[in-house]
Amino acid sequence: MNILQFKNVTKSYGETPVLKDINLNVAEGEFVVILGFSGTGKTTLINLMAGLEQPTTGAVTFRGEPVTEPGRKRGVIFQSYSLMPWLTVQGNVALAVDTMFPDLSKTERTAKVDHYVNMVGLSHAASRRPAELSGGMRQRVNVARALAMDPEMLLLDEPLSALDALTRANLADEIEAIWDADKKTCVLITNDVDEAIILADRIIALNPDGTLGDEFKVEVPRPRDRIAMNDNPAFKALRAQVTTYLMDVGIAAKVEESRLLPNVTPIHSVPSAVAKAQEGAIAEKFLNFSQLHKVYPTPKGPLTVVENFNLKINKGEFISLIGHSGCGKSTVLTMAAGLNPISKGAIRLDGWNVEGADPERAVVFQSPNLFPWLSAKENVAIGVDKVYPRASQAERQDVVEYYLERVGLADSMDKNAASLSNGMKQRVGIARAFALSPKLLLLDEPFGMLDSLTRWELQEVLMEVWSRTKVTAICVTHDVDEAILLADRVVMMTNGPQATIGKITDVNLPRPRTRKALLEHPDYYTYRQEVLDFLEEYEHGAKSKPKAIAAE
Repeated sequence: MNILQFKNVTKSYGETPVLKDINLNVAEGEFVVILGFSGTGKTTLINLMAGLEQPTTGAVTFRGEPVTEPGRKRGVIFQSYSLMPWLTVQGNVALAVDTMFPDLSKTERTAKVDHYVNMVGLSHAASRRPAELSGGMRQRVNVARALAMDPEMLLLDEPLSALDALTRANLADEIEAIWDADKKTCVLITNDVDEAIILADRIIALNPDGTLGDEFKVEVPRPRDRIAMNDNPAFKALRAQVTTYLMDVGIAAKVEESRLLPNVTPIHSVPSAVAKAQEGAIAEKFLNFSQLHKVYPTPKGPLTVVENFNLKINKGEFISLIGHSGCGKSTVLTMAAGLNPISKGAIRLDGWNVEGADPERAVVFQSPNLFPWLSAKENVAIGVDKVYPRASQAERQDVVEYYLERVGLADSMDKNAASLSNGMKQRVGIARAFALSPKLLLLDEPFGMLDSLTRWELQEVLMEVWSRTKVTAICVTHDVDEAILLADRVVMMTNGPQATIGKITDVNLPRPRTRKALLEHPDYYTYRQEVLDFLEEYEHGAKSKPKAIAAE
């Protein structure tokens, strides 16, 4: 029996249609996942289901009745958790219970609150206020509060997207367990393909033009274990099918090349005769981390965050650095950038010790840090003007425009940074880093704030530009697929404090790489399993010392 129906629904804001001709049936007890990306109208869709907005044309019905306003039968969990900061976990959940069950006695209401707090694993934190909770714990309170209203249907609008990968995975598993226990009807909007396959009975794509796209029935048996699914043929086939569809409908065609890179030399290049003499000795250990330590002073004494980090990286090699939150991977990166003093040991780049920041080491952060009042072109030009002091103004301009074109911003070079989307800002950050013609490119979770489709697109942009420069690169990431897609080697770090290298995996997959090609490669899931097994070993705070490994 269908519990929710959309019949020929269109939603427009002014003259602009956001959703077009939506026809959708959700059966009672079904878990439907809608894969929607930035700008596709996914929040509008969930608002229509919740009764927070009304369709421009067409009808939305719940159990055959028009949805005209919010109601307790449809519980909504949003991406941002709007908790009352002065109330405890118990107090926030009690708000919902007291509102929905005013006729129950105080003892019965308290028991109901305790039941839902326990359901999301927060009994130990029931007396804490939101400021004392992590992001994942706050979202659990949000889930408990929605469940406490005892709705017939749960509507989840990207509730996990603001969380780190491990917290996101754990909370997704809890949502599935709650759904399985109560068999409530669920509609989840997400931009994560793996999350969709883990949770859904049925996946529906939401196209960039606001129409519903292909449907995919998920026939992977429940319960669905993330590690075990890596060897499941049905999972692999569905994952490739959904990914290919989304990339085909969502990723814009590459910009055709129309500009040439001028023949100019940055200030950090050595004379050609010196470079030739050094080539044999330096190329095999172009970047050398030797006995690297990072120690921070604390009121309780010195805290060693990174310990005995040893790694030799060849010229032109791409390294992915992966590990759980707090393992010190960003600390290693900032030390390599010269932005964070080294406590012990050394980092040598091209034969010289790293001391202080220098444009020879370009950094792309998670947040692109642009000057909002300057155009994309002007933001990139700041670094270029310093790095190419002997080049003419025209040559420097050519460098700027070449890299902005390579990252797909040929038509947006003169737009102010403030008017660009997050994805476009990060493109500017990538262009700026490559335009410095650095010896070392350092990327600190550069796509972590972006939705999956934008992330996929920028990964391909990064690989395309990197393939032209072959700059030595290190990318910090928490995304297993991203780590394998980009890297020649995946370097895995143990948990902190005293984090160090736990394992290194050589990725012998052909280049140039695309996500679609990798999903079809017979060795891809073997590499993926290696990394997943390591992360699983350290998921619960394991502190076992890693075996001796080769760092070269």
